[in-house]
Amino acid sequence: MTASDVVNSATGTLYVVATPIGNLEDISARALRVLAEVTLIAAEDTRHSARLLQHFGIATPLAACHEHNERDEGGRFIERLLAGDDVALISDAGTPLISDPGYHLVRRARAAGMHVVPLPGACALIAALSAAGLPSDRFIFEGFLPAKQAARRTRLEYLKEEPRTLIFYEAPHRILECLQDLELVFGAERPAVLGRELTKTFETLKGLPLKELRAWVESDSNQQRGECVLVVGGWQAPQGGDAVDAHVRRVLQLLLAELPVKRAAAVAAEITGVRKNLLYQLALEDKNQGR
Repeated sequence: MTASDVVNSATGTLYVVATPIGNLEDISARALRVLAEVTLIAAEDTRHSARLLQHFGIATPLAACHEHNERDEGGRFIERLLAGDDVALISDAGTPLISDPGYHLVRRARAAGMHVVPLPGACALIAALSAAGLPSDRFIFEGFLPAKQAARRTRLEYLKEEPRTLIFYEAPHRILECLQDLELVFGAERPAVLGRELTKTFETLKGLPLKELRAWVESDSNQQRGECVLVVGGWQAPQGGDAVDAHVRRVLQLLLAELPVKRAAAVAAEITGVRKNLLYQLALEDKNQGR
């Protein structure tokens, strides 16, 4: 048991509360009760959250907790919790900490032995995944890719052979550039789904191979607006001789520089676990092509 697992019953409780990503009917009855009962609500944008609270007739005071002040001013929320006050943490939409502020506050609260309670609810990445029709038993969430093209392509190259379904958030003014880079790095035929404005009036869920999805977004400026989630199918190993990834090929090439073909294939098989016969055929092809 770590220090953060020991709860100090004399302090208040920090509630991490999910709020709607669009449709206000998605808020839970429990979330409404907690938001009305706590002493203070730590909100990413107090003006935005004030409209949500006003809609539901909740008068609990709000205080800002966003990416620019969370580290420096999070202590005031800790002080309120230490004084025995209950505090709710919310973001502008969805689940706090998921590409939103709150991590530093939650970490400090747990380190101080405070009770931290999650109130689950809306989350754009889960909503998109649930309706995408792509494998959902294993997936990774990458949040927002780098804004600069070079860094974005470098990150995508790293993820190119990731076999799990990939989920990205993207800003509307970068969605087309992102799709262009995905097509370039992952290939034209990789399946993908664009989830746009989920739960809102103009909700869109469009699934196509990356080349077609990019062309569709490129041809319709309306698809370059609003909140965007991209769900991309994971890498699938090609069949036959191409079913060897770049790492295995690199190992084989290094061995071929020092060893005869048969021996290089045998050693590469021992190192990588790939069938020796397959590696032998690849080694012969490399030699014949003068690599």
